[in-house]
Amino acid sequence: MTTPMIEFHLDAGSGLSPYLQLVRQVRQALRLGLLREGDQLPTVKDVVGQLAINPNTVLKAYRELEHDGLVAARPGIGTFVTRTLTDATLAAHGPLRKDLRRWLTKARMAGLDDESIEALFMTTFRTASREDVA
Repeated sequence: MTTPMIEFHLDAGSGLSPYLQLVRQVRQALRLGLLREGDQLPTVKDVVGQLAINPNTVLKAYRELEHDGLVAARPGIGTFVTRTLTDATLAAHGPLRKDLRRWLTKARMAGLDDESIEALFMTTFRTASREDVA
């Protein structure tokens, strides 16, 4: 049996339902190459124990991922990744992550807390995304 390669967390302030947070975390791990084809997701029982959430929430997230063709359930065994979302840009992630860490350090040195950093990033991200389209 393969050990789970992802550990879920929930953010009550995110505005996203718990099941969508789980879906998003799996999709991000697939995109970043942290989960690969054949890797096993944590069992529903393990996620329920770790996060203290309803098993139906986890099942709903896993069903959506299965519907998207990203995972497959094997009854009695677990849920396994069937394809990833990585692409040719994965090689650029390392240098970009390094730049982002430097930026985060500067933001913290400027006195910003995590919530302020996230707000600044998301506002800038949305503005830049709209400018790219225009």
